[in-house]
Amino acid sequence: MRSKGILSSLLVLAGALMLVAALLLAGRNFYQEYEAGKSSSYLVEVLEDRMSSQTEGHEAAEETLTGMTPDYAINPEMEMPTAKIEGNEYIGLLQIPALGLELPVNSEWSYPKLELSPCRYSGSAYTGGFAIAGHNYSTHFGPLENLVPGNEIAFTDVKGRAFSYTVQAVETVEATAVEDMISEEWDLTLFTCTLSGQARVAVRCMSVE
Repeated sequence: MRSKGILSSLLVLAGALMLVAALLLAGRNFYQEYEAGKSSSYLVEVLEDRMSSQTEGHEAAEETLTGMTPDYAINPEMEMPTAKIEGNEYIGLLQIPALGLELPVNSEWSYPKLELSPCRYSGSAYTGGFAIAGHNYSTHFGPLENLVPGNEIAFTDVKGRAFSYTVQAVETVEATAVEDMISEEWDLTLFTCTLSGQARVAVRCMSVE
């Protein structure tokens, strides 16, 4: 009888420890989402301020008024210009009106950079095949699965030049299908992991002239 009582106590203790671990993990995830949202909001403010105040930020308006051919149209393979903020290089702002999101986009991806903002995974807004990866935080790319064909998406580079896209398809692919995110068939792909981490959500878009 005594051994059964000890076993029951150990099972209760194990259950309690698992519950505490789950609560700690949930708290950690909530904190990470909060910090990611705060970081993105700060970066958006800094980028918008720089894009509106620096001289080269007026190139887009000047090109429109004078009929000048943008340099990226003459040389689409050129590197996208960047703005450096606290040691990281950003290529512009991504706007997803249907989700109420405006997010900075880092020039290159890494796991630490994804903690701050979505990152360019491959391609360019100038050449197509532009892929942007983001964490599935609710403040980043978590809501991507709620997009539908016809939704509008915009990207503005750090020189203030805007690129418009419409959603063509929302796909769910295997978590291992990372290379499927790189496709010249689509002008823009946004992707993230599902909450379970067992699959990826990919939003495929075409540019609007």
